[in-house]
Amino acid sequence: MIVLFWVCLFIIFYTFFGYGIFLYFIIKLKRVFKKPYQFSLNANLPTVSLLIAAFNEEDIIEEKIKNCLELAYPKDKLKIIFITDGSSDKTAEIVAKNSQVELLHENIRAGKMAAIKRAIPLITSEVIVFTDANTFLNPTAINELVKHYQNPKVGAVAGEKRIYVAQQADASAAGEGFYWKYESTLKKWDYELYSNVGAAGELFSIKTNLYQPIESDTIVDDHMIAMRIAEKGYIIAYEPNAYALETSSANTKEELKRKIRIAAGGIQSIFRLKKSANPFHNPILTFQYISHRVLRWTITPWLMVFVFLLNIIIYLSYPNLVLYQIVLLLQSAFYLAAILGSILESKSIKIKILFIPFYFCMMNYATILGTFRYFKGKQSAAWEKSKRK
Repeated sequence: MIVLFWVCLFIIFYTFFGYGIFLYFIIKLKRVFKKPYQFSLNANLPTVSLLIAAFNEEDIIEEKIKNCLELAYPKDKLKIIFITDGSSDKTAEIVAKNSQVELLHENIRAGKMAAIKRAIPLITSEVIVFTDANTFLNPTAINELVKHYQNPKVGAVAGEKRIYVAQQADASAAGEGFYWKYESTLKKWDYELYSNVGAAGELFSIKTNLYQPIESDTIVDDHMIAMRIAEKGYIIAYEPNAYALETSSANTKEELKRKIRIAAGGIQSIFRLKKSANPFHNPILTFQYISHRVLRWTITPWLMVFVFLLNIIIYLSYPNLVLYQIVLLLQSAFYLAAILGSILESKSIKIKILFIPFYFCMMNYATILGTFRYFKGKQSAAWEKSKRK
């Protein structure tokens, strides 16, 4: 029982902290023996299609169009395409008024992946850049992404997702902002070791000729598109100087909804990305994929519950073992802080020290709910917009 306790506790620690610590030291060592790829400043720029899937975004779509038109990439090499399938508001109408962008629209709502699949055959550019309608790119974002294709081993490039966090942010905003800062660091180190293991839909790109058809019922399309390219032996690069800025979820309820959907999609992707989980296919990719993604989406959230209950049993069975009393006390304090953070959040009382335990527990709770939702077949691939601040 005690051995099982420490094994489970180690897996939890490794999932959220240990893998990052390992990457930090292994990257330090790698830098001694191998220098980073040197990009040429005079390389020919590829043709690019900027693809934006927009569903009922009439409140923000004009700002998104303006942001796209202000990108520093050469206009003769950039085509901007909006897919507004299923939108029932004025999104398509607003896009259609602008002659500098192309509109693809059907009244059928079949999900984001179905809309993207419809657009892909119409694209003739060398590179596709995907971005969301509610995010805004820095002016040089595309330039920073495409430079990585000078390296023939790179098949996809992930940009950075940044969350705008106001000074008076609530727990969902502050927690999400902190989470993405940590994730960005891990992605940077993942790429330095070998490859990223996925991409965020807010901003990523692929070589057009490497696109692999993705099932139309795919829930996390961005992750699947990138990983199918990685399964072919190509690297998913990471570029923090290409970033997409968006506001946080409107509240905890909206953030929970978003996390549940991602968790359900994560479980779905694990069943479909069989090569990624096969160490005989690409052992380094498999190590990164399991360490950074699979553990978070599968056993670790459940182990958190199990370890807490097991700690109570050990404490009751061996009351003289002080170490387990201390560990139980620390666990209890952490979860009480999360509960207190939730209560204060509901009353709009902001104590930032409680934001991280609250968001951390909410994220893992969402993973458990997302797993149930996937296996019950209740998670649709159709867009579920989360309200943003």
